[in-house]
Amino acid sequence: MENPYGVEALWTQGDMVIKVVAMMLLAMSIASWYVIVIRSWRLFRLRKPTRALVDFWHAQSFAEGLHLLGNQRDNPFRHLAEEGQSGLDHHVNHKADLHGHLPLAEWLTACLKGSIDESSENLQRGLAVLASVGSTAPFVGLFGTVWGIYHALVNIGVSGQAGIDKVAGPVGEALIMTAFGLAVAIPAVLAYNTLARGNKAIISKLNRFAHQLHAYLITGAAPANRNAESISSLAKAQQKRSEAV
Repeated sequence: MENPYGVEALWTQGDMVIKVVAMMLLAMSIASWYVIVIRSWRLFRLRKPTRALVDFWHAQSFAEGLHLLGNQRDNPFRHLAEEGQSGLDHHVNHKADLHGHLPLAEWLTACLKGSIDESSENLQRGLAVLASVGSTAPFVGLFGTVWGIYHALVNIGVSGQAGIDKVAGPVGEALIMTAFGLAVAIPAVLAYNTLARGNKAIISKLNRFAHQLHAYLITGAAPANRNAESISSLAKAQQKRSEAV
């Protein structure tokens, strides 16, 4: 038996405005879930190269380190390492070009930063869709509700029947649009916050990896850890004090 107060009744009894609003919410839901699935899968795939960063610095050669990072096409860590090495080779082999007059450190910094910016843009691709859906879907559903209630009240006024059985059905059907708007917006907002937090963690790791690559490409060795730097600084300070005495 068909439910006189269900979604099917809302679609069959609603006018063109209600149907357009419902189709808009459906399209927004499909777009947001597409972005959620694609972006979540990519973050999941980046777990392996993220764990391989430690192994990269234990490799016996730069080529072996690249192999350990993986061969994924959209791997930002491998792309960063390749851009750094390519920038170094290009600077050394093209001294006559304008960038050849720049200090090597500044040129590598620009190359690495460009790679990070490109990876950041790729990671954040599609998040604008989630932000737009999360902020507008409730209001689209609310518009459908307001229009549905207005349409229902007009029909009630024309018929002259204002009993609770005549009001509950049309008004309840109109309120379904608000529920649709929230059902579309809530997953989009939650996914946006989760993906943004995951992207921020990846970008932070990229910045740290870029610092290490910069030091390696300039000096030919990975940077010393902070403890070693602190010990070295302390030893220099003590030496200066002894010289002063």
